[in-house]
Amino acid sequence: MSQTTPPFNALAARRLREALGMAPGHVAYGIRASYGLPYVTPDTVLAWERGIAAPTSGELTALAGALWCTPGELLGAARTLREHRLARGLAAEDVARAVGLDHRSYLQMEEREDWRGNDRQTAALAEVLALSPRAFATVTGRDARLTELLKSAATARWQPYVKPVGKLVPVPPRHLERALESLHEEYQGRTAATLGWGDSGDTGEGAREFLSRILDHFWARVRDN
Repeated sequence: MSQTTPPFNALAARRLREALGMAPGHVAYGIRASYGLPYVTPDTVLAWERGIAAPTSGELTALAGALWCTPGELLGAARTLREHRLARGLAAEDVARAVGLDHRSYLQMEEREDWRGNDRQTAALAEVLALSPRAFATVTGRDARLTELLKSAATARWQPYVKPVGKLVPVPPRHLERALESLHEEYQGRTAATLGWGDSGDTGEGAREFLSRILDHFWARVRDN
């Protein structure tokens, strides 16, 4: 059984159990009887629901089975490749087959959080896991490079960065243009406001804070477009 702990939604687990009219003991019994996890007790289930503990990947699958739901319904916001796979209720073998990788190679990438698929495999991964553009960039390890490009687009001329950013994220060029132009204008506006304060003591904290959250600002603008 995997000891990886996915991002568990404790409140969803309790609501699903209560909607089924089940007590924690009923859930624990179902897990023990059907999934061979003899150590799961009513107290274990309550600890999961109260956020005191979180189920591992194997325990999450068993809990979902006992609650007649998919593992994805018990997950919080997925962050990693493995978490996105679990949220879709897919086995690693199924994802590996869909993207054209052998099982072992895919598992190594998943465990190391280091996606190394080619363009075709990357596109297939985005499709099989139904990744949003932001999730796609994160799970394929592109956030650091994207952040670097976005900072340059905000602080210099934004136009030269449309194509480089477009190679990293599956966003239509017209949306990228609007997003990058908006980032540039806001950063330059904050910088100009800082200069206008003269000796007031403002040291450009607003502009620096903006750059520190450049990814959030970028994806918010992409979503708005």
